[in-house]
Formats: sequence, C-alpha cells, structure tokens
Amino acid sequence: MVTFNFQYFTLTVLLFLVEVFIGLFVKDNFIRPFGGDVLVVILIYCLIKSFWKAPAAKTVLAVFSFACLVEGLQYLKIVDRLGLRRDELLAIIIGTSFAWEDIVAYAVGCAIAYWADIKFIAAQVKHR
Repeated sequence: MVTFNFQYFTLTVLLFLVEVFIGLFVKDNFIRPFGGDVLVVILIYCLIKSFWKAPAAKTVLAVFSFACLVEGLQYLKIVDRLGLRRDELLAIIIGTSFAWEDIVAYAVGCAIAYWADIKFIAAQVKHR
C-alpha cells in the first residue's frame, strides 16, 4: 500500500547525508568500503518504507536481493560493458568491482534494518 512515512523518510535523508560524507571525506579501509555498504542497504530499506507500507521481512528480502543483483552486475563488469566508466557518478553508484565482503556487508545491513524495524514496530504497538 502506498503511503508516506515521515520517520522513515527522515532516516533516508540522514543516511544519504552520511553516505555522501563517507564518500567524500572518509579514506580508510573499513568505514568507507564496509560501513558504506552496510548503510546503503539500510538507506534503501528506509527509502522503500518511506513510501510503501510493506512487511519488514519482504522488504528486507527485496533489498538484499537488489543489492546482490547489483553486486552480480559488478562481477559481470557492467559499467565497462555499458561504457559508463567515464561517468564517475554512475560508476560510483553501480560500483566497479565485485567482492564477497560486500555481500556480507549487505547481509549485516539488512539484518540491522530488519531488527530495528521489528523493534520499532514492537515499541509503537506497546504504546498504543
């Protein structure tokens, strides 16, 4: 069902700003690659929940599947095959290199999103 959830939208915007900050200013070997991948699936999860009232389990499964699809396209070197290497923004968004660690990061991020959503829903139901 299409709806608007201000709380999830606010989280989406905040996570986006954190991702931009990480992308522009963090140059390490853990936060940028692993933390950024954990946060990006949480961001996508929150974006979906901002506009659709969908069950947490289905949403998290869809987000994880999407992230794995994008990682699979990286394995196939889709950026190079489509000639997008020069478009820096698209190359960053799609990604240019496959890594199993990224899939682990996506799983961790999805687990966090699912857990937080279930806790958030449980807290809301208790207070009604």
